[in-house]
Amino acid sequence: MKRSFFLFFILFLVFFSIPVKSQVNTDRVMANGRNALYFEDYILSIQYFNQVIRAKPYLAEPYLYRAMAKFNLDDYRGAESDATLCIDRNPFLIYAYQCRGASRQNLRDFKGAIEDYNKGLEYKPEDKQLLINKGVAYLQLKDYDNASQTFDLLLKYQPKFTQAYLTRGAMYAEKGDTVKALADFNEAIRLDKYYVPSYGQRGLIYFQKEEYSKALTDFNEAIRLDSRNIGYYINRGLVRYYLNDLRGSMADYDAVIIIDPNNIIARFNRGLLRAQVGDVTKAVEDFDIVIKQEPDNFMAIYNRAILKDETGNYRGAISDLDAVLKEYPNFVPGYYYRAEVKRKMKDTRGADVDYWHAYDLEQKLKKEKAQGKIITGKAVLDASSPDESVAENDQSKGNKIREKSDKNIEKFNRLVVYDKEEQQESQYKSELRGRVQDKQVKVDLEPQFVITYYEKIEKLRNISTFDKMIADYNQHKVLKIQLKITNKEAALTDDQAEYHFQSINDYSLILDRDSTNVNAYFGRALDFMVLQDLTESLRDLNKVIELNPHFAMAYFDRAMIRYKQMELDNFSSNDEDVVDLSLNIQTGRKRSVPGAQYPTTPGIQDHVLLPKDTKKAFDYELIMRDYDSVLKLNPDFVFAYFNRGNLRCMQKDFRAAILDYNEAIRRDADFAEAYYNRGLTRLYLGDTPAGIADLSKAGELGIVSAYSIIKRMLED
Repeated sequence: MKRSFFLFFILFLVFFSIPVKSQVNTDRVMANGRNALYFEDYILSIQYFNQVIRAKPYLAEPYLYRAMAKFNLDDYRGAESDATLCIDRNPFLIYAYQCRGASRQNLRDFKGAIEDYNKGLEYKPEDKQLLINKGVAYLQLKDYDNASQTFDLLLKYQPKFTQAYLTRGAMYAEKGDTVKALADFNEAIRLDKYYVPSYGQRGLIYFQKEEYSKALTDFNEAIRLDSRNIGYYINRGLVRYYLNDLRGSMADYDAVIIIDPNNIIARFNRGLLRAQVGDVTKAVEDFDIVIKQEPDNFMAIYNRAILKDETGNYRGAISDLDAVLKEYPNFVPGYYYRAEVKRKMKDTRGADVDYWHAYDLEQKLKKEKAQGKIITGKAVLDASSPDESVAENDQSKGNKIREKSDKNIEKFNRLVVYDKEEQQESQYKSELRGRVQDKQVKVDLEPQFVITYYEKIEKLRNISTFDKMIADYNQHKVLKIQLKITNKEAALTDDQAEYHFQSINDYSLILDRDSTNVNAYFGRALDFMVLQDLTESLRDLNKVIELNPHFAMAYFDRAMIRYKQMELDNFSSNDEDVVDLSLNIQTGRKRSVPGAQYPTTPGIQDHVLLPKDTKKAFDYELIMRDYDSVLKLNPDFVFAYFNRGNLRCMQKDFRAAILDYNEAIRRDADFAEAYYNRGLTRLYLGDTPAGIADLSKAGELGIVSAYSIIKRMLED
């Protein structure tokens, strides 16, 4: 499960003891808020922290946690304010400075961000995230000397920090020192050959140096490793265009539009290419979508005007030209062109007016330019003008491409490249999770399934999972909302959170009248669960099972609640030996077999690597017993086999896990997640052919990430 940037701060914060003197149980509410924050349910977490702050506004930590949640919701102003409130109450929490600094950085208050990072570094001078954030802030200020010193210091402390080389390389590239930039990108790739941005950045350097074959190789590798990053497709499309591979360039823009149908850059570039090959109707369709998304995209409007003229839609062309010339009154070619279109419409008088206006304007602008003034499509400016539109006159980007932010109308027919800020992912927003060393590829297994109310919608794989037991229960309509089984839980909206808080009250009233109502306990347990109140949810599920030992769904969700609690305990323990749903898989034909240490006879438990301490072992045992109970009550409930297989992977009992995945697949031949996890487990154990076959089946059933892993496995 991916974790956002600030969640790792929780590891370093003391889980303080709060005396219960107010009406709000702040211990419990804080715990629920941290749970919600960890599971990326940011809106819900904010509601919990609000309660703590109202009850005890003098505490510092709830403001910091709330700041983290707001940051992840892109509310940088709110995050900055909360981090400040935290610092006011406790000036020694360094992560408050980091949170506020990152928020200010997103608000473009780079000097303020640097002040915060410096304060944090007073307490922790070797912190790599504070240092890299600070270096990026200097870079954004164009203060290359201080940026360079910061990156050099960072690499002195962290000589193998791939991100540092990548960011310093980006700085050199911005300064125009391609030699040093390439050296840093090469070192980043040497240290971590699976860190995708290194290839994307190096590809751009090769593109700028007009070494298109090398650029193509790098973008190919970037896409091979990260097939969902649209920026790499867009830039590879540009490279292919320069290599006169129009078909390949078009294919890249097609790929982007499949992923993101409304992508402006891909639509614009494909429109230009379609116009170039004479596919006018489809080119107009692309520009229509661009203009619908960006009504002020006058480059697209001008191109559409040209295409409408070609198809004989003169009135449409005039309408578009009117819009462009209203925005760019100094765009001389636009008046000449509108004159031509009017002449085709037999509007001789209108054509003459436009023609002579263009001629007079052209002469006037020539004189202005001779006097040293800067001419843009919008205005005539003094050479010393600070107006940003001066950048429109920059002709240094070549004659075939422009950056998206470049609004010079005279570049209307140039392909668009990602801006530098878009090319360089925000280095200060997130740390790389699951960093790969050498030829180790850390991949996450598909996560546990849970019976709940809400699930995330995936664009490429919007498949509703069906189970007869759950469907039969839903038919009785004993709960207010239909149940679903999913391993992609969705965060709650404000309205949904409010609904479930009220639902808890409603079920509590029912239970006050009838303390044996199993369905009321189960419904309330689910409410607590989606609200991340795991302790209360577990208590209600225990009651359900006490009242009805044959309630299979209660055992299943109790196992999931216990699993979440164990995950939170592991996370907050800062234990480097904690296991999770990830596997480090060796790739390449010369890889070793990490699974060779395990016995060849399935089911042997003597070699299972159990957690170190007794509590963890006990937690695993409780969860395992719940899944065993589910399968005793309903042997065909495939999700219990799947979840139990995942749990066995966490215990490093991989061969027993494969047996569980086998059972799930035997009962459901289209269980994509089971194929995926079985494939990864088989790869880990060294059974490459079977692992690849499973991943191929998972990809066929809709898990697209399986294909990139297959590619990695087949590399030299």
